[in-house]
Amino acid sequence: MYCLCLQKIQNEKMPAEKLDIVVGIATSGRREVLARNIATLAEQTRLPDRLVICPVREEDVDESSLRAFPKPSLVVRGPVGLPAQRNKILAAITKADIVVFFDDDFFADPRYIENLENIFVGRADVVAVTGSLIADGARGPGLTVEEGLRLIHSDTKSLSAASELTEQYGTYGCNMAFRLKPVIEHGILFDENLPLYGWQEDIDFSLRVRPYGRIMNAVALRGVHLGIKLGRTSGVRFGYSQIANPIYLIRKGSMSWQHANKLMWRNIAANVARSFFPEPWVDRKGRLKGNLLALLDVLRGRISPERILQL
Repeated sequence: MYCLCLQKIQNEKMPAEKLDIVVGIATSGRREVLARNIATLAEQTRLPDRLVICPVREEDVDESSLRAFPKPSLVVRGPVGLPAQRNKILAAITKADIVVFFDDDFFADPRYIENLENIFVGRADVVAVTGSLIADGARGPGLTVEEGLRLIHSDTKSLSAASELTEQYGTYGCNMAFRLKPVIEHGILFDENLPLYGWQEDIDFSLRVRPYGRIMNAVALRGVHLGIKLGRTSGVRFGYSQIANPIYLIRKGSMSWQHANKLMWRNIAANVARSFFPEPWVDRKGRLKGNLLALLDVLRGRISPERILQL
């Protein structure tokens, strides 16, 4: 009886136009977290039409979690690097209407995809949407899966898709959705010259989509980003990327000098200030060393995002 009632409620909430929505997750070294994430996705009031996972290694995915998922799923293997993995996902879903990229440690509110569909159906001018975080463990020591799920289930805000939409400079990579038509038609891909963690790849991709519609933040798209530290880039490499990647994107023309300059100097200042009393979960000295190596490479004329592969 419960299942029948739930199905009736879902049908009543479904917009007149039904979109083909795919959830894509790139992952590396977080098998247990990913399995819990997939189980949580199965609780969506509007299920995605497909789930596409791109791991670095076969053992990154628990096949039993995919077998239990109530919609079709696909695993596509990718090389090491977030941009390359997301491009593998894009190559597998060219006929879909919407792609939603979730980090493997982003847990979505049960109405996330339902609200997402309503936004894209109701706003033809919107090409990309990013959600509103209940909590972001990336800004602290990180959250456990249990803490994240508790935050989602205790969230008292029940918001509809008609809730506030605000213009956004770019999307936040832990949860971001795009109309696929302009992405496919114009051959827009994630930049694989931003290796490994691909810092700022989300901003670069969304700014190249911007000519084809508006980029919005939606308070109705809620979730928790655990910010798990396992599988992160080393402090030195990440510090180098904090300088090299914005400079590369300025030269490429997808990031403004004003935005990049603010980004770089804010990170340098934080790494200098906090290197004396660093947070236990952040390698501030490593990041500062990476910043300085990058600035030295600027003077030498050899600054490049791919240099982190040699560090």
